[in-house]
Amino acid sequence: MRNDERICTFLIFKSMNRFILFIAVVILVFACSKPAKPDAEIRIDATKISYTMRGGMGASWHALSREIPLENSKYKFPVREVGPRGSTFGGNPLATEVGAWNQIENHAAWLGLDFIRVEISQRMYEPDRRKFDWENEEMQALYRILDWCEQNQADVFLQQMWGHVEWNSYPGVHPLISAPKNLDDFADGIATLIEHLHAKGYNCIKYFCMTNEPPGGPWGYWWEYGDAKGSINNAWKRLKEEFDARKISIPISGPDWTSMPPFKEEKLVFAPYLGSFDIHSYDGVTASGETNLKRWAEWAHSQNKPFFMSEFGNMKLGFGDENPGPKSFEASLSNASDFIRGIRAGVDGFNRWSFTNRGNLDGQWQLIQTFDRKTKQYLSEIKPEPEAYYGFGILTRFMSKYSSSVSCSVNQSDSTLMSVALLSPKGDLSIFILNLKNEAQSVKLDLALFPEKPLNIYQVSKELVLKPGFELNSIGQFDLQSPKLLELPARSITTVSSYSLKNNEKGMIYQ
Repeated sequence: MRNDERICTFLIFKSMNRFILFIAVVILVFACSKPAKPDAEIRIDATKISYTMRGGMGASWHALSREIPLENSKYKFPVREVGPRGSTFGGNPLATEVGAWNQIENHAAWLGLDFIRVEISQRMYEPDRRKFDWENEEMQALYRILDWCEQNQADVFLQQMWGHVEWNSYPGVHPLISAPKNLDDFADGIATLIEHLHAKGYNCIKYFCMTNEPPGGPWGYWWEYGDAKGSINNAWKRLKEEFDARKISIPISGPDWTSMPPFKEEKLVFAPYLGSFDIHSYDGVTASGETNLKRWAEWAHSQNKPFFMSEFGNMKLGFGDENPGPKSFEASLSNASDFIRGIRAGVDGFNRWSFTNRGNLDGQWQLIQTFDRKTKQYLSEIKPEPEAYYGFGILTRFMSKYSSSVSCSVNQSDSTLMSVALLSPKGDLSIFILNLKNEAQSVKLDLALFPEKPLNIYQVSKELVLKPGFELNSIGQFDLQSPKLLELPARSITTVSSYSLKNNEKGMIYQ
């Protein structure tokens, strides 16, 4: 081959190689610019409202603190020896411990608790018939809680757990579990309490429930009649009559059954006396449980009455004594699942068990550390239980009471990826996403209507919240016009919200 032929051939090969290289670069650039295929797609249409909540979300905050001896030998019908009051007492320091209470209240504000179940007993305000004690330690704790709720616009679901008064108990029945022997006295005491609290300016009380977990659901411990017979239906009727006679407009709630009682309309003969309905759930809401909640909610809404999950948690993860299960991040994932299923079913308000708790009575249900279980002393420095605190706060901080559930669909059917979206009364959008898989997932967000404000991304997982110095700040903004996908860590909760909240700011209560 001549030299000129060799040179020509070389130039041809060189040109071809450059062309091939150019094509390869184009293909690489195209591949890199093309968005990856998401594992799932979540579509939100904030113009389509399914219902507006009549409450919000919070946690139980009890005012009870007294240690009371059982004296079971005195009664034919005694209480159980272990944990007869569960963990409904303790958890709060004395009302005079101003520094500790200030810290507790700051944590309530950080969490943005806007629908709080506040627990009392008749014993604490009416220890003897028609003799009221408005100034004892437990009443001072109640005032402190209600003061915070009043100042922060949090709605109160006031819950009388039990009577626990000898003077109105059935013969031979321990007063902790006895039904009231005289319904007139029972109703008079409650109505007098409500009038007293109204006179003190507590307009935050929106609902009242007269007893905790009475018989009627799958389990019931209270309202024992001993050798006599009676019906709780008569008590609801009598209390409603007393409220009407005194022009007390607070709705009476019930039946307060546990745990996840099946909806059976024929059992609800007392419904005309109630202004709202509530039940408890402690097994983790399943798909069938969601269907059951939907039946309860639709029935309540058909009467223009709200429906609440006034206690929820997951005892399948452990409970009793000092069991740490309730404060675990696994419990937070379960709580988030219950919340999402509840919103999809039409629940108007949620109340986690519990905000303050000693943690050595019925499991470690507390969101914050107020009590040293070893020394049995209350702490002067109040700190979060990180897995429970941040796992709950990522929901409560970014939702307002009276929010509206808007259309939100996920193109997965195995419930390992769950999502709901809420629109606040002032138009802020929060999208809550739960990834229950053991691996990360990428998600495409598709909004039918672009929000006026940027969407901020907040995330928690067990690994994240246990890092020293963890703060729940935005990790960035989500650009809906960009092909970028939303990355969800394994077993995590993500909130995408038009609320822009720094870790040192209060949560949303009514915005």
